[in-house]
Amino acid sequence: MTQQTGFRRLALWCLLGLAVSAGCGPGDGQPIPLAPGACGVPMFMGEAAERKPLRPQVVPSHPYLFQQGKNGMHADSYCTGSYPWSGPLGLNPQVSSASMSVLGGLVATVAVDGEGRLVCVSGSLTEFRLLLLDPETLQVLASHTLPQRASTREFWETGDWRVIMTDTSGGAYFHLDQEGRPIIANADKVIQVFRAIQTGPKFEWVVEHEFDLRGALPEEAQVTDAIPDWFGRIWFVTRTGIVGVVAPQSTEVRTLVLPGEEIQNTMAVARDGVYIVSDHALYRFQASPRGSPEYTWRRTYDRGTFVKPGAISQGSGTTPTLLGGDLVAITDNADEQVHVLVYKRLPGVSGERLVCKQPVFDPGFSVSENSLIGYGRSLIVENNYAYGSGLPLDPNPRGHPGVTRIDLVDGPEGTACRTVWESREASQTTVPKLSIGNGLVYLYTRMEEAPDDILAWYLTAVDFETGRTVFKVFTGTGILWNNSYAPITLGPDGTAYVGVYNGIIAVRDGREGEAPRDLGCAPPPWAAAATAVPGRGDVGSPGVSPAFNCLGVIWIPAGVLLLWRAGRRVRAAGANPKG
Repeated sequence: MTQQTGFRRLALWCLLGLAVSAGCGPGDGQPIPLAPGACGVPMFMGEAAERKPLRPQVVPSHPYLFQQGKNGMHADSYCTGSYPWSGPLGLNPQVSSASMSVLGGLVATVAVDGEGRLVCVSGSLTEFRLLLLDPETLQVLASHTLPQRASTREFWETGDWRVIMTDTSGGAYFHLDQEGRPIIANADKVIQVFRAIQTGPKFEWVVEHEFDLRGALPEEAQVTDAIPDWFGRIWFVTRTGIVGVVAPQSTEVRTLVLPGEEIQNTMAVARDGVYIVSDHALYRFQASPRGSPEYTWRRTYDRGTFVKPGAISQGSGTTPTLLGGDLVAITDNADEQVHVLVYKRLPGVSGERLVCKQPVFDPGFSVSENSLIGYGRSLIVENNYAYGSGLPLDPNPRGHPGVTRIDLVDGPEGTACRTVWESREASQTTVPKLSIGNGLVYLYTRMEEAPDDILAWYLTAVDFETGRTVFKVFTGTGILWNNSYAPITLGPDGTAYVGVYNGIIAVRDGREGEAPRDLGCAPPPWAAAATAVPGRGDVGSPGVSPAFNCLGVIWIPAGVLLLWRAGRRVRAAGANPKG
């Protein structure tokens, strides 16, 4: 490393220290602290919902995955994002949180095991951890550190946040197998199956099976995800466009390369095939008689000409969503306006495979980076267009509004896409979810009426039938509560779990006789004006604990000292620091 490069790196770290010191949490499962401003925003807006169950949705049970609604990020192997049970109704809402790291701690995926415990992966700026959590207290019961991702090492070399934020490999996705055991494709290119065991009062993760992919993959390959198909074969994809199949009995690995393509999403799996979207095309895969991956059809889409604000790559940001026994849906990345695309998914289709194509969101301000919700013949898509950097420590993160329901309607000329409703909620980054049990769609939004320096976050419920915003529950203030592309997960007890930058939060309805959430400060006189907003409900009185500002006392003086020393060395050598 040259002296000039060293000087630049030290300058970078000094600036990075300033940023990171404002975005640190306490870690160790402690409550995530609130930033200033919590006393001036409503605790609840709107009105408690009445349960309006939708008709049950039939998604075939995957024989090699755990129960539907509990086995992974997208609720089931069809990736519908729909749960059969009810989520919170906004009745005396209670909010708890757990900080999973001093630096970061984002909980990227949540599943529920056979004992009702939460299984999740938490990613910090230094490591990924597989965690077992108590669903009530969010206490960490067991923790296992996964191999460090290449993007993490690159971040510490360059200070570039985007290398981490645009990397979905190494454990961000995982699934629970039929026994409730997490299947994780780690950064060392090894697929591991874990089990939580209890020894006395303590739990620990142990590896029960593993499949080494290193002999079948190039050094630069980063495994995005691994999931079993309907016959027990384990499929995996890499960020660099490799699709692979592992035969569990022989551990033989067979692969197929999609040249020049990138895969950043997980797979949708049905008895009829494995569905994969790259940054160029949508595929239906199956295993050949020899067990090799092969695709039976491929359809390119409009991938646009650039990476839009809020997107992590140039291409579709959606995991495929399967509808019924014959359709699959994604979005494209067209420059002016994103489209929802619905295709006939089975092999042997005669004629056009594309069923319909529907533009969504405001022209010039449309991004779809998260999976669609699929229910019956309906799809729900949210806009992920971001203003600003789109990074978790952005001091003023804002997104362009847009949540849209699209229905497939049969007519004399065939099946068409029809827009049912459009909501102006801005759910910038979360993976939204539907409760079939109560008819609500759950989003995670920022209070747009708050000043730019107050980041007030809400779990927001929208009526599936009408698109009307029913209620918003205040969760917290500050960058530590920014969702940052993590999913909402609906637990079978009605709790909504949301991954946030510093860990995880839980929102549930209050129990009989339980006191309302009270954080201990009186509302300012002007706060009552918020009740004048139609449909917003009463203003609560949240107290505020100081945001946990760490490392600044260490990073900033250390950075200044190192800059001074490096500057002396550079000047002594006659070098130009600006070079």
